[in-house]
Amino acid sequence: MSSETPSPSSSTGPGPGGATGGKPRVAVVFGGRSSEHGVSVLTAGAVLGAIDREKYEVLPIGITADGRWALTGDDPERMAISERSLPAVAELAESDTGGVVMPLDPGSREVTVAEPGQVPKALGEVDVVFPVLHGPYGEDGTLQGLLELSGVPYVGAGVLASAVGMDKEYMKRIFTSFGLPVGPYTTIRPREWEQDPAAARKKIVDFAQEHGWPVFVKPARAGSSMGISKVAGLSGVDDAVEEARRHDPKIIVESLLRGREIECGVLEFEDGPRASVPAEIPSVDAHDFYDFEAKYIDSASGIVPAPLTPEQTARVRELSVAAFEAVSCEGLVRADFFLCEDGEFVLNEINTMPGFTPISMYPRMWREAGIEYPELVDRLLQAALRRATGLR
Repeated sequence: MSSETPSPSSSTGPGPGGATGGKPRVAVVFGGRSSEHGVSVLTAGAVLGAIDREKYEVLPIGITADGRWALTGDDPERMAISERSLPAVAELAESDTGGVVMPLDPGSREVTVAEPGQVPKALGEVDVVFPVLHGPYGEDGTLQGLLELSGVPYVGAGVLASAVGMDKEYMKRIFTSFGLPVGPYTTIRPREWEQDPAAARKKIVDFAQEHGWPVFVKPARAGSSMGISKVAGLSGVDDAVEEARRHDPKIIVESLLRGREIECGVLEFEDGPRASVPAEIPSVDAHDFYDFEAKYIDSASGIVPAPLTPEQTARVRELSVAAFEAVSCEGLVRADFFLCEDGEFVLNEINTMPGFTPISMYPRMWREAGIEYPELVDRLLQAALRRATGLR
């Protein structure tokens, strides 16, 4: 597998023909039940605006915050931040449609819409799904399992890689088993906090005393920096745990790693995964750390390419591809690192469906490597279609 950055070029050849022998039909699925619902809608707007309509047919399907699947309009401008507020599927759903139903028969890829009191209406067959959901009930293997049962190809990681990529504890365990460098952490499982909070609190304090305050208390299975607290001492532990548990009953506690935040994208090519140009996330003056507000509301700008030595660039790209392979990922990954004061890289986490708007770090890193956003979308669709036909 190569970690070399590709030279600019268009995707190779079209995928298989559509269900009717024409253009492949892409269902862009977005929204969802997680706290990252609005971020997913932002991503969907960008993807819908970038898909080549001369090459693909598109079917936008939104999942509301309460889990209802619905047809939505195909208007990327309505899927944008407005007055510091994130968009929602409920505002986009077509009021005259019922729930969208994916096929459960692997021999059929026909999507239907079920309206109360009426015969289900066929929407036609789907050749590939582009799921742009972030967080639980979408990025964690649940949607991927549904699509596997349906026999519908999809963009991105499979069931196992999606589940591992969502659970920070097991992600780190797999990285460690492959000899990849990770920072100190400990996990508080739901029953530990619910049945003996004093013991769980002591576990956090003992960890902090060993590795130093402050520590970061995070939901173990969430993203977009939601529910994360930087805790400077014992007095802040309970509030931080409760904030994390609003997003996930399982939490992870990580030590503060002093150094620079470096990110690198991985993309699946015909000959295997390759790493992008790396980027650096600078310190954000208005924020204590790179939190949700800094990422999505205040648009903190990363530095692309990261000011690294050639040796550092080669190392972080090598580690990024190794992380992709360790978790058996497919399609795309963003790998996040700390370049510590001793000059060593520590792998913090991977994201199997990273932020994917044109201004997000993942597309920006690939743009610097010579792949513009529409081509990036096309390459991901082509990779999914290749897997569907057994071509890799």
